[in-house]
Amino acid sequence: MGSKYMKRYTEEFKRDAIAPVDSSGKTVTAVARELGISSESLRGWYRKAKADQGESHSGELTGAEREELRRLRKENREQQQTIEILKKGDRLRREGERPVSELYRFIHAEKANYPIVLLCRVLHVARSSYDA
Repeated sequence: MGSKYMKRYTEEFKRDAIAPVDSSGKTVTAVARELGISSESLRGWYRKAKADQGESHSGELTGAEREELRRLRKENREQQQTIEILKKGDRLRREGERPVSELYRFIHAEKANYPIVLLCRVLHVARSSYDA
């Protein structure tokens, strides 16, 4: 059974830990045993380092690709939410002079579903003017 505490290692430690795997010809398990760390942790660090160097054959993403994917997923989620907000708030946008109180009621009703910052941006309401 694993411990409740997960030990965190610095990037420098990880870099130093994987170096002997290539230079000494030792297996990942042997190097991990010498360092007193989990062989699965060392194996993961090793795979990630190889992927970042472009030496991965398993199709793993590099660090830059992972970061871009994370950014694009966030952007996509925000765009989907924007579309949903626009559909729900369509009635408010079509009226010529939209009462601010209706906008605030809509924001209040939807704040559990969407970030207030996004609601305000989509509905063109200053975030500072909305007092939750």
